[in-house]
Amino acid sequence: MPSSPLPPLSLASLRAGGKVALARALARLESAPEAADVVALLEAAYAEPRAQVVGLTGPPGVGKSTLTGRLVAAYRARGERVGVIAVDPSSRRSGGALLGDRLRLRSDAEDEGLFVRSMAARDRLGGLAEITWSAAVLMRALFDRVLVETVGVGQSETDVAGIADTVVFCVQPGGGDSLQFMKAGIVEIPQVAVVTKADMGAVAQRALADLAGALSLAEPEDGWPVRTLALSAEAGTGVAELLAAVDDHFAWLGEDRRLAARRHVQAEAWLRAAILERWGREGLKARGLPSLAFAQAPFAAAGR
Repeated sequence: MPSSPLPPLSLASLRAGGKVALARALARLESAPEAADVVALLEAAYAEPRAQVVGLTGPPGVGKSTLTGRLVAAYRARGERVGVIAVDPSSRRSGGALLGDRLRLRSDAEDEGLFVRSMAARDRLGGLAEITWSAAVLMRALFDRVLVETVGVGQSETDVAGIADTVVFCVQPGGGDSLQFMKAGIVEIPQVAVVTKADMGAVAQRALADLAGALSLAEPEDGWPVRTLALSAEAGTGVAELLAAVDDHFAWLGEDRRLAARRHVQAEAWLRAAILERWGREGLKARGLPSLAFAQAPFAAAGR
């Protein structure tokens, strides 16, 4: 007996189809990002954003996955629908995500208000997979919050600023991370910076002071001083303060069209990167960068 055809890609079909429909759409996005139906879906999603996109970045072992789990639980307790993109190291054999969402974040398969997707970083050094931005654009039209957890490769993880509305930068006590990230320029990208494993006591407080000192040397986002705090994702202490800081930043972005402006800059950067990847530097020079009007989605422009 022949199987029934899959419904065409649309925001309505994804909202009606739940996790299965979204998983199929993301698989289609990964396999055929330039297909007409994928481009049309992304254009529609770009025009209907709902969610705040929160990026969590920092070195391996800092506890980003545990913190992501805490944030998911807190948002779900508030009745918010949450999408998670967990960017993993790549398997040398398959090129796919090495850890996978079952190891990175335990989620309830029956909870239709939570969707977790692992993506392989492949050869990208910026802590993100190539299609992460497109996937986040799609998911922010379907959820109330989208969390993007980067792969954790150290000083090259500045790409997260090109996808997230709010960046949470994590360091751990005793790792010497503050000075290293100050030299790398990563302290210029977060809106919230946290010291994890605050249950370590005095060494965590020293790390918090070092982090605040490093951030004081960076150029702050106009009108938004970076919030610094210590928390323990294992114990749950400090998580409420982190939620408040992330909420405050999103509210601040909602003033004076800051959020729309930030997302427009991200769209232009994605468009430039997409054209550069497909045609190279000389191709970009000869072709030129298409003009992207304010609030216009970049996906169709990338193929012209």
